[in-house]
Amino acid sequence: MRIRIAFQAVLAALGLILLSPSAAHAHGDTVKVVVTGQRAGHVTADLTWENDGDALTEAVAATVNAVSADGARTMGPWRLVRDPAAAPAGWTTAESLPPGAWKVSVDVGFPALGHGELEVGVPVVDPAPASGTPDPRPATPSTAPSRSVAPAPAPAPASAATAAPAEPGPGSAVWWTTAGVAATALAGAAVGILLRRRRARR
Repeated sequence: MRIRIAFQAVLAALGLILLSPSAAHAHGDTVKVVVTGQRAGHVTADLTWENDGDALTEAVAATVNAVSADGARTMGPWRLVRDPAAAPAGWTTAESLPPGAWKVSVDVGFPALGHGELEVGVPVVDPAPASGTPDPRPATPSTAPSRSVAPAPAPAPASAATAAPAEPGPGSAVWWTTAGVAATALAGAAVGILLRRRRARR
């Protein structure tokens, strides 16, 4: 498949040379190829005439090949196409290289011969980090109105009368003793009077 693409590119270059034989004679017979690097994996290069440095305005037949640094992988051949985001001399590839280190070579067959090489590195593009991890728990807004609870009033200190019963002092003990003696005396006198009345009746 690659041999077929390269053969078609050579045939196209030969056909363009036959159709415009004066293009190379106007600027020289060599194309200066400067591989400038890569942009998002797309190989970029500047093509100018070796003699006067003018950008190539003619149709260009050029192929791009890339070999990984360890030689285990090859990419291409790819066609060079004009790079609308670069200067008039800028060219690029429609295909892109995967991440890694590559030795890139560009071969031009028309309107004149040219060759350029460069080792380029395609970085690994990390995906954009997430802005934040949403909380998987559903939100449960409270529907009850918030009420401020006033603190309970502190209990009033108990008065001396209710806090503990008053213990009887020495004065109250004397009063109770006197009252008891008087009551006992009155009771004895009443009993004596009753006994005397009974004896008198007999």
